[in-house]
Amino acid sequence: MRAIILVIDGFGIGAMPDCKLFNDYGANTLKNIRNAYDLNVPNMQEMGLYCIDGTYSEDRQPSAAFARLEELSKGKDTTVGHWEMAGVITTSPLPTFPNGFPKEFISKLEKELGTKVLCNKPYSGTEVIKDYGREHLETGFPIVYTSADSVLQIATHSDRYSIDQLYDMCLKARKLCSGKYGVGRIIARPFTGEWPYTRTADRKDFSLDPPQKTLLDFVKESGMQSVAVGKIEYIFNGQGITRSIHTKDNLDGLNVTLQLIKENFDGLVFVNLVDTDMKYGHRRDVFGYAEALEEIDGKVGEIVKNLKHDDVLYITGDHGCDPTHKQHTDHTREYTPLLIYGCDVVPTNLGTLKGFDVICDTIKEQLEIGCGGKSVWEKITR
Repeated sequence: MRAIILVIDGFGIGAMPDCKLFNDYGANTLKNIRNAYDLNVPNMQEMGLYCIDGTYSEDRQPSAAFARLEELSKGKDTTVGHWEMAGVITTSPLPTFPNGFPKEFISKLEKELGTKVLCNKPYSGTEVIKDYGREHLETGFPIVYTSADSVLQIATHSDRYSIDQLYDMCLKARKLCSGKYGVGRIIARPFTGEWPYTRTADRKDFSLDPPQKTLLDFVKESGMQSVAVGKIEYIFNGQGITRSIHTKDNLDGLNVTLQLIKENFDGLVFVNLVDTDMKYGHRRDVFGYAEALEEIDGKVGEIVKNLKHDDVLYITGDHGCDPTHKQHTDHTREYTPLLIYGCDVVPTNLGTLKGFDVICDTIKEQLEIGCGGKSVWEKITR
């Protein structure tokens, strides 16, 4: 008996009521991609993606239960989105620094690192190495930047610092980032080559511990496996995980998921597919995002064929990242889809549900490790 959560990073389906607070009026990742591209996702469409509230009210009998999820946490980033799926609602926003980090903090960071730093502004990760990479190579000063998310990112070139040296800087920054500076993630962003430079696959996140037990902890404590695929281990800082598999891209993550499904074990497989967000959403690449969705959909068809009788697949997103949004290049405050597929799952329109933690509570009941108040298990099973 297993639950497989497949998170399509940055997959929103329409602006939430409070979107104006986030400068996200008009955001709709799915709709705006479809308006620009002849999107072909037959497997998720068959499950009911276009039947979800606020999408297209498609007239079909879906093969899955489906819903629109409204985030309750105060934020629109990866950390709070995944934590909420796992049962932890963030009532106070994690700190962000739209004008860069205060001088007081930067002075402490430079003292801890033993070097000055460059930039200290919100920046695109690919643009910041173009603009500061040469100066970094000349001076050796690490590039420190942030975004609309609660993050501090450190970028260094492989000719100047080894991966271990960069990770050590991030660990030192993590120790400093507490209290009012307690950002959700410190992210190592190594890059290499000649200008305009190339980011390597050695990114690593140094996250806060979730403030309370999550779904992963409950699964692990029950004696079942809690398997993290992609950046899930980083998001939960390793908490509640029995096995972690890091991946290089979406296709790798999907193939790993398919292989895990073919294994025999009970528990949870929690997968993050980051390319839709990192490679295409933030870079406002509509066609790249659409093609990534089509790639995911093709593998979803294979995954479904290999599910065991009591496996249940949950497909969702952690926030929006509308590649057509013009106000900024960050995440967008959107509803996310939920598709629940399994042999014993009754195709059901669950409407609009408040809280991504519906996923946590439903899986607890499915795996018989508890029963949260928001579980829809009884509504979707025979």
